Amino acid sequence: MDLTLHSFANGTSAGTVAVADAIFAQPYKEALVHQVVTAYFAGSRQGTKAQKTRAEVRGGGAKPWKQKGLGRARAGTSRGPLWRKGGRAFAARPRSFEQKVNRKMYRGALCSILSELIRQDRLLAVDSLDVQTKKTKLLITTLAKFGLTDVLIVADDVTDGLYLSARNLHWVGLADVETIDPALLISFSKVVISQAALARLQEQLT
Repeated sequence: MDLTLHSFANGTSAGTVAVADAIFAQPYKEALVHQVVTAYFAGSRQGTKAQKTRAEVRGGGAKPWKQKGLGRARAGTSRGPLWRKGGRAFAARPRSFEQKVNRKMYRGALCSILSELIRQDRLLAVDSLDVQTKKTKLLITTLAKFGLTDVLIVADDVTDGLYLSARNLHWVGLADVETIDPALLISFSKVVISQAALARLQEQLT
């Protein structure tokens, strides 16, 4: 299939670029995308939460009061779960939330998302992402030509000019082909990708 190519400098059409149907013409598999995105966010959790049991809390070795004669309930330690400063009954332990996602599933989710972005007219291919001057105002003007207000820019190589121009814009995401993932692609309303990044992305997914 052919994808319309736009000029990033002036916002006009710059012809078309051929893309593979095996990547950009796939049906949207909602269950697969949900599983891969969920696994991605689960894998980013630290899982370092830790609590102490009654055996690990300091103190509590002596019996608080004698067994009988005081009219109080018997107690053998002051570090039980019901006591202030006591240990937890079911203490949390460091754990990994990682979920296994094989390579075929991950690539399938990426292809499914990219195909759906094209069907919804949310993927914009441009000839290049060269920024001559490190000016945020100039990048805002360029993106305004396409009517973009919530956009992810995918470049083949993130240059200093592009990075410095976009870093102060909270509504602009910036990534290269190596760092994009399914969760990032669905986080923005529009995706702008350069022709070089498009070709490199096809090489990785084939």
